[in-house]
Amino acid sequence: MPLDLTATSIDLTRQICDIESVSGNEQTLADAIVEALSPLPHLEVIRDGDTVVARTNLGRERRALIAGHLDTVPLNGNLPTRFEEEGGVRYLWGRGTVDMKAGVAVQLKLAAELTAPAIDVTWMWYDHEEVNAELNGLGRLARNRPDLFVGDFAILGEPSNGVVEGGCNGNLRVEVRAYGLRAHSARGWVGDNAIHKIAPILDLLAGYTAREVEVDGLVYREGLNAVGISGGVAGNIIPDEAMVHINYRFAPSRSSQEAIAYLHELFAGYEITVVDRADGARPGLDAPLAQEFVAAVGGVAKPKYGWTDVARFSALGIPAVNYGPGDPLKAHADDERVDVEQIVSVEAGLRAWLSGPGTH
Repeated sequence: MPLDLTATSIDLTRQICDIESVSGNEQTLADAIVEALSPLPHLEVIRDGDTVVARTNLGRERRALIAGHLDTVPLNGNLPTRFEEEGGVRYLWGRGTVDMKAGVAVQLKLAAELTAPAIDVTWMWYDHEEVNAELNGLGRLARNRPDLFVGDFAILGEPSNGVVEGGCNGNLRVEVRAYGLRAHSARGWVGDNAIHKIAPILDLLAGYTAREVEVDGLVYREGLNAVGISGGVAGNIIPDEAMVHINYRFAPSRSSQEAIAYLHELFAGYEITVVDRADGARPGLDAPLAQEFVAAVGGVAKPKYGWTDVARFSALGIPAVNYGPGDPLKAHADDERVDVEQIVSVEAGLRAWLSGPGTH
């Protein structure tokens, strides 16, 4: 069924959520977006795989990049969407309503309706955000069409409860190993128990006080946690190897390399293997366009504790923030649902900013 871009952003959210697009299955939704936008004369529409770009070319002095991902995590009986009310709040319930098709719906509606925005806009809707980073459509687009990533400011429509969240924490996962000597458990004193050797690691993690770091006016809270543990050979053998899988969420004042060095210092004497790493993103709220945006949408910017694709824009030298409807705590949940008033308010905020002074 074709998308109706004249519908309200709430109804448009429902339309695109009901087009199932679990990671790897974004083609139908991408096709629908291309079909809906291609007839609009004020937009240049570009497609790269299942990533769709639509941009204005009005010759404005400044350009914003506004992005959202099309894919969702797998379903669990939470489609089709439905409306429900609880405590006087009206929700749209279903997979993707929070993460992040409500944000995409707002962007699509504004892309269609704002034929002459105050700044040029490059809208980006991309595939494969919820899976391995090497498949990420935004990363692929940056490699294939770097010319599309020219801009002064970027907004990612990740759920943020309708408030601006600047930058994001970095993310690092490591495996910390201890080694010993195998022996029969009946004569355990002959061996050297590797599992016992990881006790100091667990004690350190259990007593760790998360740092709070101010970066460009926002205070980021870090996290250092064991997320997995393994070791043991058999019920009658003293183990010669044990491993703790650790996740470190670090403030964007540190690079991932600095975060790795910090963990080597913290766990000195243990073998450390880096499993995954991603730099964070500084808030970028000192950029003039960012300041105008925050003023237009109201409120005070907050830090983003989780990692998001704003880091991809930041790595390209483009200051970026998260701004979208939906409670991040409901992302990926079986009862995923969005407060419909947040959809309306985010649309109003973006519309006011993109329409220019005097509209808010």
